[in-house]
Amino acid sequence: MKNIYKSLLVFLLIGAVACTSDFDEINKQPGAITTDEASAKYFLTNVQFVLYGPDRFPYWRGPLIHGDRFAGYFTFGFSGSWWNDGLGYTYNGGYTDATYDWLDGYLGGLDNFLEITAVGGEFENERMNAVGKILKGLYFTKFTDVFGELPYSEAGDPDILTPKFDTQMEIYQGVLAELDEAIATIGSETSTGAGVQDMAENDLIFDGDLQKWKKLANTLKLKIGIRALGAPAANFAETAINEALAGELMETTGEDALLIKDEVISQWTSASYGDVWHNFGGLGSKWHMGEVLINELRDNNDPRLSVFAKPAQGGSMTLRKPVNADEIKAFDLMKETLDDAGVVYNTSETADEVTISFAADQYYVGQPTRLNGIAQDYAAWEMFSTPADEIVNPKNGGPITPEIILTSADAYFLRATAAVKGVSSEDANAMYQAGINSSMERWGVGSGEIADYLANSPMGTLSGSTDEMLEMINTQRWIANYTNGFEGWSIVRKSGYPAALAGGVSDTDIFSMGEINGAYPTRMRYGNSARSTNGTNLDEAIGRQGPDAMDTKLWWAKD
Repeated sequence: MKNIYKSLLVFLLIGAVACTSDFDEINKQPGAITTDEASAKYFLTNVQFVLYGPDRFPYWRGPLIHGDRFAGYFTFGFSGSWWNDGLGYTYNGGYTDATYDWLDGYLGGLDNFLEITAVGGEFENERMNAVGKILKGLYFTKFTDVFGELPYSEAGDPDILTPKFDTQMEIYQGVLAELDEAIATIGSETSTGAGVQDMAENDLIFDGDLQKWKKLANTLKLKIGIRALGAPAANFAETAINEALAGELMETTGEDALLIKDEVISQWTSASYGDVWHNFGGLGSKWHMGEVLINELRDNNDPRLSVFAKPAQGGSMTLRKPVNADEIKAFDLMKETLDDAGVVYNTSETADEVTISFAADQYYVGQPTRLNGIAQDYAAWEMFSTPADEIVNPKNGGPITPEIILTSADAYFLRATAAVKGVSSEDANAMYQAGINSSMERWGVGSGEIADYLANSPMGTLSGSTDEMLEMINTQRWIANYTNGFEGWSIVRKSGYPAALAGGVSDTDIFSMGEINGAYPTRMRYGNSARSTNGTNLDEAIGRQGPDAMDTKLWWAKD
């Protein structure tokens, strides 16, 4: 496993070199890093982990509060939680700004890496520059898919203080062009060079294997093409899809793009779920598994269930006796959720309290999403499943699941989508089943369990109408991206599946409507820094895109 902390120490030392460009002076200092030892590879590590594992401040407020919960993977809003599960569905400047500023501020480090590796740059290396362009594509697609229109073509230009906002279509097309450049530059090369020019020891994702980077770039092209397919004026989408299918794509779990978590680094440099789960606020800041995800896994005999989650703690839960109509409805919802999960439970009551009890550590039960403050009081902590230990382990406390960037499972599900939509002639079911196999394999499911699922689960074989097949594919891709909340959210927004999430909520008695009246969120609002530093261009973007609201559909969701 790569150690981010060690790489950062060298990065800080080399940083002074790149800033001053005075290498001759450094050669005069005994013990200093020489020009022969200096390399752009020391700038790569920071650029990689900040995008997928930032410090705890944005990690909690961005990927967890928004991405994972909008995707339906996790829920707050249980008895003992600091918040009801409406958190994030109503604009909060602090949480939104943390997310926007993290992504907006990321560009500086990436731009620096691209500049120093470009032709004529301080550490010129065209192959490292190609890797930087692929990272740029990952970054801008992630950023634009959360907020919408963004500065792209003029972003990072030191001579332009207020860059224009580009449309999402323009951003997608620009990213595709740069991915093509990167793919062509890499060609048949396998490394970025010899000696200090080899980035392998500083590459947290692929250990310097350029052919894996090329497959990542091509798979990203495929994802962009599928996401743009059907959007207004997206005439380039089918071309991008066909070009990607003609190239080399991720096909094995050994080619998956993952960021392995560093067990040494401080949470204030790079965080994990465990840093929030164990270090922040006790029970109040923890979370449950979402009902839709648990139901999909449990009801279809999916062997990933026990890998993703733990059974509900169970035992006896004593709650305030419901009195008014809303409280009775909330309590009934909890019992209905237990019934749907097949839980055998008992209830008893006194004048003031009601007790539910069921067997400990036996049942997988997901918590309904978006519970309001009334329902929250009846959602006992012990009633619902929590993430598996590997998801929330503390650093140096056991294995920690890596951050998902893009995987071979994604590639297969995207290929299945292309086939069902008539863009390719590949065998849709073969691609679908290969995606399931790849996802399960990556999550540690054994080959026998995989074969059994494919043969016997109602989700094991692709069938039905076009819409039914697309529902199966997108639901499986959504499951495969568990813990990759921003991508899971994008899958729901683009496809409309799982429908139980995409439909939002409507019962104001027990659910939190948020500022969008129960609708499913389609984007996040811009951060305040966009307004304060670039307000005129932001207003132009809003004029094209639609109101700066959480229910304004993004360009690619308007098919």
